[in-house]
Amino acid sequence: MELDISKHSLKVYEALASETRLTMIQLIGKKKMNMSQLAEKMGLSNAIITRHIQKLEQAGIVKSERIPGKSGVQKMIFLSIDDIHIRFPEQIYHAYKLHTTDLKIGHFTDFEIKPTCGLATATAIVGKADEPKYFMDSHRVDASLLWFSEGFVEYKVPNLLQEHQIPELLDISFEVSSEFPLSNNIWPSDISIYINDQKVAVYTVPGNFSDTRGNYTPDWWDDHFSQYGLLKHLRINSLDTGIDGEKHSDITIKDLDLENNPFIKLRFEIEQDAANKGGITLFGENFGNHKQNILLNLYYSDSVL
Repeated sequence: MELDISKHSLKVYEALASETRLTMIQLIGKKKMNMSQLAEKMGLSNAIITRHIQKLEQAGIVKSERIPGKSGVQKMIFLSIDDIHIRFPEQIYHAYKLHTTDLKIGHFTDFEIKPTCGLATATAIVGKADEPKYFMDSHRVDASLLWFSEGFVEYKVPNLLQEHQIPELLDISFEVSSEFPLSNNIWPSDISIYINDQKVAVYTVPGNFSDTRGNYTPDWWDDHFSQYGLLKHLRINSLDTGIDGEKHSDITIKDLDLENNPFIKLRFEIEQDAANKGGITLFGENFGNHKQNILLNLYYSDSVL
């Protein structure tokens, strides 16, 4: 589950703001339990347990199912999530000027991939899943979802820097998860990220998430398939390269030689020797939790003439 700092996530924070409910989550996390079992373990009445469970269900933290028991049908409670990520507001930077490129998921310029793989637009799968040839289908430019198990996709966009503009910070934001048939919330994958043919970072995404539906994932997409990713910010400045404030390499903005290169190349790769070879899923504006494609923000300053 991914949360932000807004009223839409408040019900989850409220559900977790209780020592009693935290204890219940710990108990349910070990095994499914019915109301009577929870009441006995915690020394509370069934009525109180019911109110707490309702709060947790409304927040999407637990689910319930009714199954036959010794004395009739019983309601079994179990966890519906195993991880929560909190997205804070973006960091404020110096008052540089900015060039922005909105890069659609399907606008890659090169690829070499292995199944499982596929593309999807807001309305349908492109061609047929697990057949790499459809990555050259004409409809791939409309894709808002892309996934593969091994290999790479590469994007090439114009470098919008003009003469006398000095690059200060390159911020690339993208929503990403690993790739697993159907889905697997705990399925780490090491994603190598290259810019202008330099490996700037390796990010290990923890899983391929389907515990809750994505905010923008279309209705026709199956609940059991990948629903959303994590929004990551890759930032390359004058000191190093980091992802969400954590340093990943010593590559700096100068190492990219943007002042002498008319293009910016961006490559996402699952390398053959990766320790966690769990694939990659990229989400565009019509899938996942964030209404955006891949965004490239190039902050710059003007040189003194």
